[in-house]
Amino acid sequence: MTLFMPWLAAFLLAFAVTPLIIQFANRMGLVDDPTRRHHPARTHTGVIPRAGGLALYVGLIFPMLFFLPLSKLTIGILAGAGILVVMGLLDDQKDVSPYIRLCTNGIAAILLVGAGAGIPFITNPLTGGVIPLDIWRLRFTLFGTHSILPWADVFAFLWIMWTMNIVGWSAGVDGQMPGFVAICAFVLGILSLRFSVQDPTQMPVTILSFIVCGAFLGFLPWNFYPQKIMPGYGGKTLAGFLLALLGILSYGKLGTALLVLGIPTIDAAYTLLRRVTTKKSPLRADRGHLHHRLLDLGWGRRRVALFYWGVSAILGLVSLTVTSKQKLFALLLVAVIVGGLLTWLRFLSRFLKQHAPDSG
Repeated sequence: MTLFMPWLAAFLLAFAVTPLIIQFANRMGLVDDPTRRHHPARTHTGVIPRAGGLALYVGLIFPMLFFLPLSKLTIGILAGAGILVVMGLLDDQKDVSPYIRLCTNGIAAILLVGAGAGIPFITNPLTGGVIPLDIWRLRFTLFGTHSILPWADVFAFLWIMWTMNIVGWSAGVDGQMPGFVAICAFVLGILSLRFSVQDPTQMPVTILSFIVCGAFLGFLPWNFYPQKIMPGYGGKTLAGFLLALLGILSYGKLGTALLVLGIPTIDAAYTLLRRVTTKKSPLRADRGHLHHRLLDLGWGRRRVALFYWGVSAILGLVSLTVTSKQKLFALLLVAVIVGGLLTWLRFLSRFLKQHAPDSG
């Protein structure tokens, strides 16, 4: 019951507030209209409201304030998330430069790290030992004595930035992103619950995980095909922001988060490699993601979303039952499979185009 109530509150609030946000988005012009704005990665037709980030934020903020202690970290989460949602709303109204959005993501990540979301150590997946990141400590005086852990904070910053981007890049199909985000949050919540038996301070992390899971599940019915609202840039970055945080707080189990997000992670890595090798900006959107390739193959949007959910759920179950070394091997296996699939789909799409019948 302790965990069910935060989950239920977030689910019901996100589900109930989303129709109001849809009306608000239509009234304020926060919509994706193909006739007014071109986007190469678009997979839908018609005018769709984009302000899903605001609905998700409302679904998160009140359960967090009610069920979690008002700590420095809680304030940092809400402040960073609020910045992302505001930037998302600006982008929903008129596309903002990807470089400005990246800077905004950096500000949100800095706020989160400054609030205490550092990574003191990571597990060496090959030896099972621990690689400490909290050995180097800097102390300074500014309205009191403070200290920072440079390596722990830099690693956390990079992890948060990476996760925000990979989750956002896998949000191109109706219902795709909220589903696998809810699954990942649930898995990290179960992982945190294991540790809370020995360490009661982990219980707030478990509660936060279930709040995130509930909010995204409450948003999902409105985003599933045919979607009534899109997550928008704010919703996508908010999802990555929260999953990165949960990966840090769940005793630094970044390997678990990486494995559950195996498809978005590998897709993002191949996307970056493809864009860099073709001398394109890594931040400029295109139609080369895995979900685009599957759509080109003839898959429907429902099937693509269910594929992402199913793989995330399977990898989530695996991540809860294997060691760190086995997680690394599992992630490498996913990388090989996804890489082979992307290569085959790219070849197939070119082959079909070359042999397409003459429409004349």
